[in-house]
Amino acid sequence: MNTNVLDQKPKGAASSHTGFIDCDIHATWNSLADLDEFLPQRWREHRETVGSRWRQGLAKTMNYPRMSTGGGVRQDAWPSNGSVPGADLPIMQKQLLDLFNVEYGIMVQPMELSSERNVEFGSALASAANEWQVSRWCDPDPRLKASVQINVEDEKSAIAEIEKWAGDRRFVQVQFPQRGTEPLGRRRYWQIMEACVANGFPIAVHIGGIGGHPSTAGGWPSYYHEEHPAYVQGMQNMVISLVCEGVMAQIPNLRVVLLESGFGWLPSLCWRMDTAWKRLHSEVPLLRQKPSEYVRERIWLTTQPVDEPERPQDLLSTIEWIGADRLMFSTDYPHWDQDDPRYAFKVALPEQWRRKIFHDNARALYGLSQS
Repeated sequence: MNTNVLDQKPKGAASSHTGFIDCDIHATWNSLADLDEFLPQRWREHRETVGSRWRQGLAKTMNYPRMSTGGGVRQDAWPSNGSVPGADLPIMQKQLLDLFNVEYGIMVQPMELSSERNVEFGSALASAANEWQVSRWCDPDPRLKASVQINVEDEKSAIAEIEKWAGDRRFVQVQFPQRGTEPLGRRRYWQIMEACVANGFPIAVHIGGIGGHPSTAGGWPSYYHEEHPAYVQGMQNMVISLVCEGVMAQIPNLRVVLLESGFGWLPSLCWRMDTAWKRLHSEVPLLRQKPSEYVRERIWLTTQPVDEPERPQDLLSTIEWIGADRLMFSTDYPHWDQDDPRYAFKVALPEQWRRKIFHDNARALYGLSQS
C-alpha cells in the first residue's frame, strides 16, 4: 500500500503499532563511492577507472523495465542534503525508527554485489559493505541490525566474511540473492549455507536482484506494473529449488527468511509441490518428507506487502495454514509501497498472533534481547 507516514507520533504510547521489530529496512549508499574508505586502494582505483559490470545488458540500471523515478521510493523520503532515500540516518529515524519507537530494525542492502561480473571486485564490495553498515548505521543507532553481505559466486571469500562477523551481535543474518546466476539450491552454494548454519546465522533472501536472466518466467515485461506483481515468481522458484534440490534435507538446521515477497502464495505452492512429490519422489530421493513439511519447519516470511483479499477471512486462513509463528512484520522502508504498521492488516489479528508477528518471532529467530 502507498500510504504516507504521518509526521506526528501515533497516539497512544502503548499501542500495538509501536515498539515493533521491523524485518526489512533498506539502508543504502548514494553510490559505490560511499564504500571507498572501506576498500583496498586497488579496488578504489578499479571502481574509479573501470567501474562495476552487472550480469545484464542494461548496465547501471535495475532490471528492465526501470522502476518509477527515484528507484521505487517514497517521494517524501528524499533528503534535503542531496542523498538518496534510505541513505540518511536522521530522516530514517524521523520517518520510521522514532516515529514508531521501533525496537529493532533489520537492514537489507542493495543486491548488485553478487551480480558483479568481476568476482573479486564483488567480494571486495561485500566486505566493504559490511564495514560500512557497522560504521554508518549500527554503531550510530544500535537499534539497527545488519545482514552480512557476501558474494555467493566466490565461495572462499563468502565463507570468510561469514566467519568474520560470526558472534558479532550487530549482524543477525546472511543475505543471499534471489535472482542469481543459478537457482539457489544448486550444490555450488551448499558450503556457504553450511557455514551460515555453523556460525548461527539464518539466510535471508530478498526479492529482485540482477542475475542476467529475464525478470519473469515469460521474458522481459513491457511495464513495471507487470514486473511488480511478478516478483513473487522468482521467490517461488527459489523455494522450489531449495526444497527439491535437497538443501533442506541435507542441511537440517538451515533457517531461511523470505523478504518482501508477501506470503499469500505459499500455501498453493506447497500444495502443488506435495502433489507432484507423490508421483515424482523417486527422482528426488533426498526428500524424506513432503515438501510442505520442509517449508513449514524451515521458512520464515516477512509480511510486506501484506496481501489484501476481497474476503478478509481468507487472510486469516492463510496465516493459520502458514503458522503465525513463521511471519515477521516488515515495512520495506523507504519504498513507495511500504506498509504502515497502523494500516497494514485490513482484518483484526488475534492478539496472540499480533504479538508473534510484530515482536516475538523476530526476537526468537534473531536472538534479540528485550530492549
